This record gives sequence, C-alpha cells and structure tokens, in this order.
Amino acid sequence: MMMIKHYYLRELLFLGLCSLVCCQAFGQKLNGKSIDPVDLVNPLMGTLSKVSLSNGNTYPAVGLPWGMNMWTPQTGKNGDGWQYVYTADKIRGIKQTHQPSPWMNDYGQFSLMPVSGTGVFDQEKRASWFSHKSEVAKPYYYSVYLADHDVTAEVTPTERAAIHRFTFSPTDSAFIVLDAFDRGSEVEIIPEKNMVIGYSSRYSRGKLPNFRNYFVLVFDQPFDNYSTLEGDNRLVGQRKSTAGQTGAILGFKVKDKARPIEVRVASSFISADQALQNLKEVDTKSFAQVMQDGRNSWNEKLGRLSVEGKDIDQLRTFYSTLYRTLFFPNKLYEINKAGEVVHYSPYNGKVLPGYLFGGTGFWDTFRALYPFLNLMYPSINTEMQEGLLNAYLEGGFLPEWSSPGYADIMIGNNSASVVSEAYLKGARGYDIQTLYQGLLHGANNEGPMTAVGRKGVQYYNDLGYVPYDVGINENAARTLEYAYDDFAIYQLAKALNRPKEEIDLYAKRAQNYRHLFDPSTNLMRGKNKDGRFQSPFNPLKWGDAFTEGNSWHYSWSVFHDVQGLIDLMGGKHTFVHMLDSVFNQPPLFDDSYYGGTIHEIREMQIANMGQYAHGNQPIQHMIYLYNYAGEPWKAQYWVRQVLDRMYQATPDGYCGDEDNGQTSAWYVFSALGFYPVCPATDEYVLGAPLFDKATLLFENGKKLTIDARNGGKDNVYVQKLMFNGKNHDKNWVGHHALHQGGSLVFDMGVVPNKKRGVDNSSVPYSMTSELQETKKGKK
Repeated sequence: MMMIKHYYLRELLFLGLCSLVCCQAFGQKLNGKSIDPVDLVNPLMGTLSKVSLSNGNTYPAVGLPWGMNMWTPQTGKNGDGWQYVYTADKIRGIKQTHQPSPWMNDYGQFSLMPVSGTGVFDQEKRASWFSHKSEVAKPYYYSVYLADHDVTAEVTPTERAAIHRFTFSPTDSAFIVLDAFDRGSEVEIIPEKNMVIGYSSRYSRGKLPNFRNYFVLVFDQPFDNYSTLEGDNRLVGQRKSTAGQTGAILGFKVKDKARPIEVRVASSFISADQALQNLKEVDTKSFAQVMQDGRNSWNEKLGRLSVEGKDIDQLRTFYSTLYRTLFFPNKLYEINKAGEVVHYSPYNGKVLPGYLFGGTGFWDTFRALYPFLNLMYPSINTEMQEGLLNAYLEGGFLPEWSSPGYADIMIGNNSASVVSEAYLKGARGYDIQTLYQGLLHGANNEGPMTAVGRKGVQYYNDLGYVPYDVGINENAARTLEYAYDDFAIYQLAKALNRPKEEIDLYAKRAQNYRHLFDPSTNLMRGKNKDGRFQSPFNPLKWGDAFTEGNSWHYSWSVFHDVQGLIDLMGGKHTFVHMLDSVFNQPPLFDDSYYGGTIHEIREMQIANMGQYAHGNQPIQHMIYLYNYAGEPWKAQYWVRQVLDRMYQATPDGYCGDEDNGQTSAWYVFSALGFYPVCPATDEYVLGAPLFDKATLLFENGKKLTIDARNGGKDNVYVQKLMFNGKNHDKNWVGHHALHQGGSLVFDMGVVPNKKRGVDNSSVPYSMTSELQETKKGKK
C-alpha cells in the first residue's frame, strides 16, 4: 500500500506545482481567489440526455482543442450514437471518437477495455459496473474504476495520440481488449515490439472512399498471451486477423499494483506509417507530462477569457460552455515525416497537402460558434478557411455538414456566412478568390445531395422563393436562409470589389425574404408556385415549410435586415408586440408533420417560455431583436432569463442539443454582454453582461475589459454604457473596434432605463437602412 501511495504522490506533487504556475498565468477570480479555468469545466454537462429529451446530447470529450481525436467512456452499444449517457450503469470500453453529435454518430472508432479473470471480447460480457462517485472527468484526463474487473482505467490525450493507463490488482489473468468495431477492420499483433497495429473502417455518414482509421498501440510491458478475433471466433496465438469485425485480447501477468500497464496509442486517416509518426506526440513523455501538457493547453485557450464573479456555479457554467466551443470543427490534417501538413480527403479518397477540418454543421454553427472563433481564436479559423478551400477543390462543393465529408442533413447554404464573415473580420493568407467562386457555385447549383448547394435553386432564383407545392420540404426555411446567405455573398462581393452587376444581383436576392411575409398574420408562411400562400396555415406547425421549428421561430430569420422586417410588420410597436407574443403564448404545437413529438418540441414545451425554443438554433438570436425596435431593456431581461434558467454546469445543464459549440457559444457571448445577430457584419448586438468583470485577451495582443458596475441577480438592466471612456448610446459594438482593446463599462440597475438606446441612431445595422442611405447619397 505504501508503494501505491508513493507512486501517485509523485504525480500529484508534480501536477500541483504545475497547477500553481498555471494559476498565476491563467487564474480566474472568485471572491478574490484565483482558480484555474480548466478546473471549472464539467465535461459531464449535458450528458443526462436521451432520444426523446435532450439536455445537451453531449459526452465527456477528453481531448485537446480542435484535436483530431477525442476519447470517451463508452456506455452505449457499439454503433450507438448515444455513446455515453449519464444514467448508464456500465462501461464497455474507453473509445476513440470523432463524433460531433449522437444524431451524426461516429467514424473510425475503436476502443480499449481492461478485463480480469477471463479474457472476454463480447461487449456485453466485458462491460463493467461503474459509479460517477469513482469517475474523474477533465478536458485533459479521464479516470474510472471498473468494479467488475477491479481495474482503474485512465487516459490523457494529445491531438492525435494518447496514453492509457490500467491499474490492476495482482493477477495472472489481466487482459486488455482492443475492439476495432465492425464494417471492416484489421488487427495485427507484433509481440516482439509489444505492439498492435490495425485499422477501423466504420463510418455512419456519407460515402467515404478509401476510408480507414489506422491505429498503433505500444504497451510498456510484454504480452503473456494474445489472441485475435474474427467476429465471434477467438483465435488464440494468431497474430493477424482481417474481417468484418476484428479485435485483439492481450494477456498480462500483474505482480504489483504499483506498476500499471501503460499503452501509447496513436491513429491516422492516412496510413499505418503515419500513425507511427503521430505516436511521436507521446513516445518520450510520461503519463504525467502528457496530462500536464493537456492541462496547460486548456488553461491557455480557456484563459484567454477571464471572468470574475461571486457565484461559483456561474463560473463553472461559463467555462464548461467555453470548453464545448473549442472542439469542432476538429483537425483532419496530420504532419508527415517531412513536417508537411497533409490530409486524407473524405471527398475523393486521396491523400493531399494542406489543411482540412470536419465535424460541424453550418446550419447550427454559423450563428455564434464561427463568430466566436473570429473574435477570440482567429488563427485557427484561418486554418479552417484553408480547409474549406480544400474541401471545395476536392469535392466540387463547399460542405454544409461535414462528418467528416458531405453529410446529407439539414438545410441552407450557410458556408456563405462562414466564409464571408471570416474575411470581413480580418482573416487573410488564403485564396479567398477561389473560395468566393465556391460560394457562387454553391449558390447557383443543386449539389450531389439535398444538403449541399441549394435544393430548389432554380425556383429560388426565378421566383425569389422555394415554393411549398413542388415537393421540396422545409421550403420556407430554405428561402429565408438562402436570402441571408445571399446577403453574406453580397458583403463579400463588395469587399472583393466584384463587378457591380454581381453585387447588385446578390443585394436583390438578399431581399427575397419579403416574398414569404404574410401581412395578415405578420409571420412568414410557405408560398405556392402560383404566388398564393399555402393553406391552411397553422403557425404552430413544426416542420413542413420550416426546419425543426414553426413560423413563430423562423419569422425572425432576417438576420441582415431587421428594419425591413419591422417595416413589413407596420412599425416598431407591432414588431415589439410580435416579439412579446413569442413569450406570452402557451407552448402549444402541431407535430403532425413528424408523426410524433420530436425532442425539440418537448424541450420548448417544458421550458415555460411560451413559444421561445432556445434548445434549437432558429430562434436563438430573436431576443436581441428588441434592440432594433428601441426597447433594448427587454433584450436585457430575456437574455438574463435564459442565462440563469437554461444553462447549468450539470449533467442536465442544457435545454436542447449543444450542437458542436453553437448553443454554448450563445451562452459565452451573452454572458459577456453582446451577440452576433448578423455574423456577416462588423456588429455585435448588446445584451447585458453576467459577470462583475471579464477580460478578453485577443490574439493581436490587445486586451478588452468588460465591467458590470452594480451588477447582481436582479440588476439586469443597463443604465449607461461607456466605451473607452466615452458614452456609448448604441445598441451594438463593432468587431474591429473591440479588437483594438480598451474597456466597456456597464452601469447596471434593477429597473430599465427606457431612455437609453431608443433613438433611431442607436439601432444596429439593417440592409434596408444601408440601401436607403445609398439612395440618399445618390440624390
């Protein structure tokens, strides 16, 4: 026992000293005391979810920011997208994962599982009871006690590799099971090198030519015995197996609990040789060193935003959501022996030079996740833009959902927003001209599948909308998103000095949202090919003309021209009344399109916020629209309601799918006091800050401080705002102005200030206002 204590004491002392250094560099303030930001993260936030009700639909992702691989304990059966759920009793393995969400499922996965007594491969028989009381989940480290096998399993990752550690009690029958999953896999045991190599070719979405995830495992101890698996057949002493499902069972004799079995693991989408190259990320480092490197990496990235407050739960929620914004899209590229950036292309099956990323859906993430990257981590988004360029060149279209290649799910052509916003906010150093051609190509063609390019593009370009009665589902939602995407192209076209007729064309198309506005209801409505609105019309009907929402949710999807929408509704008074009505209605719904109540509907129904459905993306910006109508205090009130009620750093801490960082980015932005309603502009629309103080350290070396004076639980209303010492009566702040650094000082109060931000000069950008100013200038 003394040897065990001394073994772990060395590592604890090492980590403790490093934590002291990190705390001095990255420490957050709670009542004057410093805390490392990574220690405030709960990776289990959102894991108490199921198909019928999502509280995040997350899993404890153990990895590095934007790393190629992550690791997670696996409670679900092989192939189950719900690979870890908080209510589960048993763990089947520690799995390498690339999964962006349970709905998208995984690709290239394989797992390791320690067992004792009998070397069993069957996932049901090898599964072990566990308890959250003996589970440690950190962004950079995971540990769990597997009771049925009396083993503690640990893992700590790098971007493309990891070290696993399995602590057995003394036994002659210790085994580590490698499961390479089904749909084509291979394992080869090389006992003279304590090594196993192989590949998994399993994937869930798209068509992935030549896809394999090659892996290499190097153990720090020799095998006592070994077997390979081919389906249900265990082949004792056989070194190599190739089959639909393969695996390996490696046996060990453990004499001393103080000497765990360590396994260095790496993988590659390119080749087994490249997997060995990637193994160099861990080959000379101890478990403790890799663990500390991961901790430092997270502290550095999380520590770029420092928040101070009196409520530890709010700090935990902030950093737990911030952690979720730093995974997707994740790196698909690797570094070869020559030090060159290379990648396997899921678009054409070749190995090619350059960056590539995957694992995100732009329908979700164009709204806040990419704006957040542009604000705080622009260098990684520059790499992502190069990756998008490669995706276009290799596949012929920009992806809209990559998992890791084209995935036929969701709607929109929102790559236009992601590409345009990055350039407009300062990203440079890549071929924007070719990327722009990719935007034009996607905007004017149907793709190889419904979710790529623009479904119904000919109708949209000819009529100005996608008709309801031509067999194209979710047509009104497509129209509204295409109109915003055209605005994004219009913005980029101006920045690139494109021909006037081209700029004018996309300016005109950006106004296509008007075709679906129904003045009899003040809502957006599907329209038939003959120009008549579809009938009967139920604004509470989910799906049909809309995507995972109803008309009350999608009618606000005019991100770029809120003033135009105000005018259509007859003015600010009616507009505010319609906004208020979202919250004032009961949460009634019509789910007949789906034939049942999908989880997004249920999450709206139980939230007690009327028709406001924060658990899904289409309406998440809507609260901020009060700023455009001269009643910013209502935005301040409702933002705080959502921050306080809908998020918590607990297993049930989200109010719907987390969705690759989007729902988390909403929280992070809103807690800071502003939000990107229209990403393809320079502006962030104001809410009210949650914390007493926040400090943002930008990559350009500038620093922005955000102070909320007299803040508190009830003091949610902005009385006055000073920006760099000057009174700021605008309901927005500019991206480039913030990046120059300085200070935002909010004076907060318990009652609304109904004189601040009410003038027309205070409202954020709208395209209608820009066009009106242009006309005046010409006159």
